[in-house]
This record gives sequence, C-alpha cells and structure tokens, in this order.
Amino acid sequence: MAYPDDLLSQNERVVVHSHPHFKMLIFPFLAFVITVGAAVWLLVVAKDFAGPWNNITMIAVAVVALLFVVWLFLAPLVRWRTTHFIVTTDRLIAREGVLKRTGIDIPLSRINSVQFEHGLLDRIFGCGTLIIESASDEPLRFDDIPHVEHVHTVIYREVNDNPYDDYHGAPGPQDTEPLPPRGREPRGRRR
Repeated sequence: MAYPDDLLSQNERVVVHSHPHFKMLIFPFLAFVITVGAAVWLLVVAKDFAGPWNNITMIAVAVVALLFVVWLFLAPLVRWRTTHFIVTTDRLIAREGVLKRTGIDIPLSRINSVQFEHGLLDRIFGCGTLIIESASDEPLRFDDIPHVEHVHTVIYREVNDNPYDDYHGAPGPQDTEPLPPRGREPRGRRR
C-alpha cells in the first residue's frame, strides 16, 4: 500500500516505503501453528469421550484456541501491517498503531547522522536497526528495517543531495540558471 499523496507536501515524493521485516512475524506464525495443532489434537481427544460435557468441552477448546490465535497471531500481524517507515525527498516518517496511532516526522535537514547495525541473524534475514541522530536529545532507533544498508544509503543521499541545504542556499533572484537535477553537475562547471 503506497503512502497517500494527499499527506505529502508540494513537490515531495516517496523514496522508500516499507513495513518492518517479516521476521517479526516468525514467532506469531509458530504460535498460530502450535495453537491450531493443539486445538485439533484436543478436539480429537475430546471427541472420544462420551457424555454431556463433550460438546461443552469442544466449544471451550475452540474458543480458547480462537482467543490465542487472535492474541498471538492476528494482533502482531495487524501491528506489522499498520507500521510504516517512509523516506521522502523532504522528511523521514514513521507511523504505527491501529486504535492508537503514533507517528514521527523528521525533516531531512534536521538529521545529523544516520547509522545502522545488524547482527548475524539480521544479516541472514536482510534487515537491521536504523539509528537516526537529529536535533532531539537521544538517537531514534527503528528496528527490523528491511534492506537497512540500502535505506541508510538512500537517507544519506537525500540528506546530502538537497540542493537547498545549508551549503547551497535557496536560489535568489540573481540566479538565472536553474538548479541541475540531483546527482549531476551542470555542463561547463566541472571541477
């Protein structure tokens, strides 16, 4: 699902949009398989018992299994699906939550440094933690970012390739030549 264009400012475009890495769904999926397996086994065992409590026992097993599936599988799945990490040409956006939405926007001009870290398991899965230092007191950590090295590079390029940053300044009325596209030097001005 793409980030809604009506939430972007004029001339802003999405560069990276991702959810956390699917590895955060491994344990919920295992919990789902174990819960369904245990429920089926208990239903087969309860079926062999005769008596008036047989139907009540089967309904109780099904209800408990359903509660476990909702709590251990569906809630993390919805949490994963509603967590967004977005890099645009102007800012970094993080949104999460279903009933209680939280979010943070960091203008790229306020980012001081971008770091990433990933251990062996993260490297196997192709994800990691992105650490953003901005004007805030502490660095912000974003866990389970897919292709963290690529995202790190994209953010670094967006921060440093901004033609209107502190080093270049905004064009004034004396500037008649338009700014070159990002990443290219204008002809005749090579160093």
